Amino acid sequence: MLTCYRTRKRIGAYLDGALEGARAESAARHLAACTACQREAEGVLKIRALLREVLSQAGRVPEPDWTAFWPGIVRGVEQGKRWTPVRALQPVWLRPRLAVGSALVAAFLVSIMLWESGPVPHVLEAPVVVNSANSDYPGASLMVYHTPERDMTVVWVFGLDD
Repeated sequence: MLTCYRTRKRIGAYLDGALEGARAESAARHLAACTACQREAEGVLKIRALLREVLSQAGRVPEPDWTAFWPGIVRGVEQGKRWTPVRALQPVWLRPRLAVGSALVAAFLVSIMLWESGPVPHVLEAPVVVNSANSDYPGASLMVYHTPERDMTVVWVFGLDD
């Protein structure tokens, strides 16, 4: 199995005569004994013969005629500008799928606006006041958050990690 793998990788070089020494001898011995690799080599030879034939006829193939190519594209673009589909001219209510889909989306949006999931969350009556303060510690800063009507104050100290 491994010998077949190596030989199949080298069939092209072997048929070209590019293998030398032990590699060429090993490929020749294996090709003489293995029918699967022999078929592979025959396939490579057939493909090469077809390529030679095609390449020899390449000079006899006429060049394609491209004179009508761009005018055909321009003509197609111009026809596309004038064409309007019939469905685009129909009102929405005459297109059942679009009408039903639009009605479902509208009903969904109305139900979301009217749906009440519970009590409205409490909103603070008084604003939060934020002050900054200086400290005796160099490089530190203090932020003080508090509400004027409640007995709650939060103090954040920054810069003490150093």
